[in-house]
Amino acid sequence: MTWIFLLPLVLGFTPNTASAFTAAFSRRWGERGGRIASFILRNVLGIPVWAIGFVLAVRALSRMLLPPGAAMAVTGWILVAIGGAVILWALGALGRRAAAPSVRDTLVADGPYRYVRHPIHAGTFLEFVGLWLLIPTLTVTVACIVGVGWLLAQTMAEEVDLQERVPENRRYMARVPRFVPRLGRERVQDPEPIMLLGSLRPLQEQFNTGRDRLRFIALLSPT
Repeated sequence: MTWIFLLPLVLGFTPNTASAFTAAFSRRWGERGGRIASFILRNVLGIPVWAIGFVLAVRALSRMLLPPGAAMAVTGWILVAIGGAVILWALGALGRRAAAPSVRDTLVADGPYRYVRHPIHAGTFLEFVGLWLLIPTLTVTVACIVGVGWLLAQTMAEEVDLQERVPENRRYMARVPRFVPRLGRERVQDPEPIMLLGSLRPLQEQFNTGRDRLRFIALLSPT
């Protein structure tokens, strides 16, 4: 019974990941049907179920992989607190989009989304690491590793869906990192000005060639 926690983890992570395909659901059942399908998969069949899996992993009788210590405990609580704060900040920025995404959604690029594209997943990752530092048992380790794998899969699925639901998300992806914010503000040029400059290069070369010819004629002409 030690590994029973894997069952709710898998049963919860699977529909949670499927909830990311809001655009596909909406094509089949309309905007309202797609929103309801994503809501049920995420908030009824997903998050509550895999959360039970983590509770079972914590409560399971399993050997410690590291000796517990005060420094690990303090670091663990700090990471859990920071991760929770980031998640709450992101949920506030998203509003209802977090629970029930829709094909009518617009791009959210404020709050924590100014710095990373997936702050909820980044915060959840911090909470997984913090939980492992607090309870470094074999079962919690496995649960956290499975959780990180799910976060990556969820991120990939959401990015595919967002590019279909929110067309401006493609340009947003080009300038904002996925999980870790940049230390310095990096200016990213839009592709359109770059293409425009590229199209002007032949004209500039022709202009330079013509200017050189005029200089040569001026040298040959009598003064």
